[in-house]
Amino acid sequence: MNTQQPKAMQRELVITRILDVPRELVFRAWTDPAYLVCWWGPKGFTNPVCEIDARPGGNLRIVMRGPDGSEYPMKGVFREVQANKRLVFTNIAADAEGKHLLEGLTEVTFTEQSGKTKLTLQTRAVGKVSFADRMLAGMEAGWTQSLERLEALLAKG
Repeated sequence: MNTQQPKAMQRELVITRILDVPRELVFRAWTDPAYLVCWWGPKGFTNPVCEIDARPGGNLRIVMRGPDGSEYPMKGVFREVQANKRLVFTNIAADAEGKHLLEGLTEVTFTEQSGKTKLTLQTRAVGKVSFADRMLAGMEAGWTQSLERLEALLAKG
């Protein structure tokens, strides 16, 4: 008889991008709600709620709205903020009642590279509900589309 607990649903990924803008601008796009609201989330999503207090202990709260009108709230707390260099924050996907669906940690580094910015995103998440496997399966596509939206926003100047 197998008495082991089932392995927790979890996922980790690393995505790197070279953005043709100074790292101060990329960092600002991650920490200023006026920028963040424009690019956070997969293609076709909007963010009717986008609140960010980018300082250690500061909160992050975003409600993403999908093309079908469904809303996806997330919250987090900044653990580390090094201006123009690094962000570390928790990220928790919750349902409408506040129940945690996914709990994660995201680290973003910004490295200057000949006037461009090397952005490295490392994120991991653990599923807290039975259907979290579907959310984890979409994590790479969601982050990839978000970063594509960020890049397009910054390319506009």
